[in-house]
Amino acid sequence: MNQLSTASMSSSGVLPESGPLAAGDLAVPAAAAGTLYVTVGNDRIAYRRFGQGPMIILANRLRGTLDTWDPLFLDALASRYTVVTVDYPGIAYSTGKLPEAMALASKFIDDFANAINAERFVLLGWSWGGLVAQTYLLEHTQRVTHAILIGTNPPGHNEIPLQQVFLERAFKPVNDLADEEILFFEPASAASRAQAKASHERIYARAGVTSRIPSTPEEFAPYFKAAEGFRNDEERRRERMEQVDLPILVIAGDHDTSTAGQNWFPLIGKMRQAQFIFFSETGHAPQHQHPALISDYIHDFLTRTSADRSK
Repeated sequence: MNQLSTASMSSSGVLPESGPLAAGDLAVPAAAAGTLYVTVGNDRIAYRRFGQGPMIILANRLRGTLDTWDPLFLDALASRYTVVTVDYPGIAYSTGKLPEAMALASKFIDDFANAINAERFVLLGWSWGGLVAQTYLLEHTQRVTHAILIGTNPPGHNEIPLQQVFLERAFKPVNDLADEEILFFEPASAASRAQAKASHERIYARAGVTSRIPSTPEEFAPYFKAAEGFRNDEERRRERMEQVDLPILVIAGDHDTSTAGQNWFPLIGKMRQAQFIFFSETGHAPQHQHPALISDYIHDFLTRTSADRSK
């Protein structure tokens, strides 16, 4: 397999203009994108890459796979960026073992980026992937031009805990549409329920989605252990987030029963280059409910901000 290269960022972190389509950057819709593999350590890691432009690497949620991102959201991003989705070690199409600590998950992202020749890139993390993304940007600030955190908690203690209604649905072996309305949307809103149905149909149009989703307690355990360490915050990541001089966009829903967006309120004003978007009648997956709008917000954020604030 030919090693893939990425459009590079300038040293200041300013996004460059998009260049010609690189080898392996497939001009295909996300739903039709093939699965690629690269060796990371001793593991065979599955990923997909499509679109054109500066690179965005996406870090996924608990139980998330290459197949469970909404393809409409991915296509909206890929109209202007090279989008890279990846399965963590031991998840779905990848071999290996899921990291039990965020520092190890961060190391995986770094090793994966090296393996696909990504020098500098935008990092987007959703839910558990948002914890990974925060850990990574603290440890590898020089490699990240911008960070986008969707439906996720900040480090350390947060006032609003995971809700029981989320726990009752989140760990069923297979989630149906009714579960997804509660887990990722706002079931009290007809508009949100309609978007849940549309997103579900887009995701499950690809064959075999359910068969790859982690579904056993043994598969869940590393997720829990890593998240617990992030909450305990022995590494003082919450304090360190206040010092990061990097553009960070936080996107949240007002009815997130997993990682309440309100948990960012005490921290967001202390951060140096943070922006916060809060959607009403929206749950844990705002990018699946508002795929085009959020893609546009992300594009504006990426093109109008820089780690070098003189730009």
